[in-house]
Amino acid sequence: MKKTYRVLAYLLPAIVALQAAFIAMAVYGLGSWVDDGHTLTKRTLDGGTSVTGDIGFALHGFGAMAAALVAVLLLVVSFFAKIPGGVKWAAIVFADVVLQWVLAFVSFAAWSVGALHALNAFALFGLSMVAAQHATRSMGTAPDPVSPAGERV
Repeated sequence: MKKTYRVLAYLLPAIVALQAAFIAMAVYGLGSWVDDGHTLTKRTLDGGTSVTGDIGFALHGFGAMAAALVAVLLLVVSFFAKIPGGVKWAAIVFADVVLQWVLAFVSFAAWSVGALHALNAFALFGLSMVAAQHATRSMGTAPDPVSPAGERV
């Protein structure tokens, strides 16, 4: 179970990185499409027209669902993995994924919240890495942290 926890925890930062790539592909594709002389309208955004890079929007949506699923699985597995602090970090990661979803939906009504959605993605990346590091340490595959003075922490 520790390996499963670790895989799930490392999977989340990979999903976050892909999410950033997908939304960038979509936005830059949309910009290119407009540069080619097309007009962006509400109908375009509602899917009435195919635009360059629009697959990025679909992949970003799929990635959001994947991140939520992985976060739920991480939380469930954390109860069986017997990793010190594992449940705590899985719960923090899960809560941050929920926050990420809330920020995404709020940003449709208040576009400036989109910046918080983007910044929170960095937090999610980092929190998931911390959870993964706890799993790695509990498996005895990582050295103990060393202080700048060379002492074991």
